[in-house]
Amino acid sequence: MGAQKSIHAGKAKIDVNVDFTHKICASMMIPSSRNSGSPLSLVIGSLCIKHPNLFGGSEKLDVSWDKGLYDSNILVAYRRPRPQWVAQQCFVMQHSLSPEIGVHGIPVDNFSRSGSGGVNLSRLSVGLDLNEPASSKWSSTTSIKFENVRLLSDDGRSITRDLDGFPVTCSGNAHDSMVVLKQESRYAKANDRSFSRFAMQIEQGIPVLSKWLIFNRFKFVASKGIKLGPAFLLTSMTGGSIVGDMAPYQAFAIGGLGSVRGYGEGAVGCGRSCLVANTELTFPLSKMLEGSVFLDCGTDLGSGRLVPGNPALRQGKPGSGVGLGYGLRFKSPLGHFQFDYAINAFQQKTLYFGITNLAS
Repeated sequence: MGAQKSIHAGKAKIDVNVDFTHKICASMMIPSSRNSGSPLSLVIGSLCIKHPNLFGGSEKLDVSWDKGLYDSNILVAYRRPRPQWVAQQCFVMQHSLSPEIGVHGIPVDNFSRSGSGGVNLSRLSVGLDLNEPASSKWSSTTSIKFENVRLLSDDGRSITRDLDGFPVTCSGNAHDSMVVLKQESRYAKANDRSFSRFAMQIEQGIPVLSKWLIFNRFKFVASKGIKLGPAFLLTSMTGGSIVGDMAPYQAFAIGGLGSVRGYGEGAVGCGRSCLVANTELTFPLSKMLEGSVFLDCGTDLGSGRLVPGNPALRQGKPGSGVGLGYGLRFKSPLGHFQFDYAINAFQQKTLYFGITNLAS
């Protein structure tokens, strides 16, 4: 629900999207404890500027800005043309700001929701992406970036400690700096009745300076979908671990939509390691409407106590959880609407509402 507009200025294209959907969804949930400030703070939207031939040699420039209710993301990407058989280079500069709910959020209502813990993550990254030529089933991306992470309070002030007085950075200062080498590999195979997907991400912190973070972090996602008559069964597993230097915001958060439904974001736990399994069966109810039943479970594998400051223990998170429920999937020209109703191990019920693939 909003407005969209495309403007052509010479060879450049500007896409503007202003959306009130988040305001409507927020009104269905508990009111936020934050001061909204102005009516514009309740509007989400995006602005995208694309130039296909910046310097006359088919160089591409993309500038995008996305604003959420409490988060924002600015991305600048510059690409130069290269032969298709070599890695494609992209210079990227990005700044994001978002609430750190997964680790520092406070679980309420029997872990069904997570409230603000007064910690927000401001991340600035600058670097280079290399997209390797894709094979029939495999693709990979390598990137090297400098990152500066700063923690802010809800009113925008730099902080070094959380509400309980524990450090929120690895360095103990107002910010962490690091150079991160990242490798992402993806596999996909599909036919008329099933599909298989696998993605692996490995990050290595490079010690350019002695005070910068040194760590190795990996994460994988494996999924399998099978058609069972008119129904479709989807199973997936997500896991990861981190060794070396670590700040609390780097922990794996478990719980919420896309993880273990029935719990708030990060309300199951947060640890140096994690394992999450999801199973969902969807079945058609009409041409545009599908029903679903699902079962989610996740655990921090006992690693919550290894996170600096042990935020999961201080907030009473169980470290493992199971959620089950049912939902509806509505497909329309405007987008895909998802409603999920889940119950967790504490018999607390949660309603989720999401919108994806909005038409442009």
